[in-house]
Amino acid sequence: MLQSRALVIALILLLSTTLPEVQSKSIFEKDRRELLAIPETIASYFYEAVNKVSPKVSQFLLDTVQSPTVIAARQRIAKEATKISIMFEQMIEKIKNVWYTRVLGY
Repeated sequence: MLQSRALVIALILLLSTTLPEVQSKSIFEKDRRELLAIPETIASYFYEAVNKVSPKVSQFLLDTVQSPTVIAARQRIAKEATKISIMFEQMIEKIKNVWYTRVLGY
């Protein structure tokens, strides 16, 4: 039972942090808040799918996600993702600057 709970927690964390959502906008055009909302959306879809199959399991998932340990981990991931996103935006701006000044000669 403990192994299955650990597996479920790992699955929730994995799904809520790694799966990208396909959209028509380029990654360069996306707002930082949109990128951080994708894991929440995926977790919501996953919860709804599980809830249709087994309400008892979905209640367990809900209780697990609302535990202090998981909440702390999600906050830490969100904080680090925000830092990475800011660094990524700065890098894109530097690349654009180099492209326009060195390559195109503007």
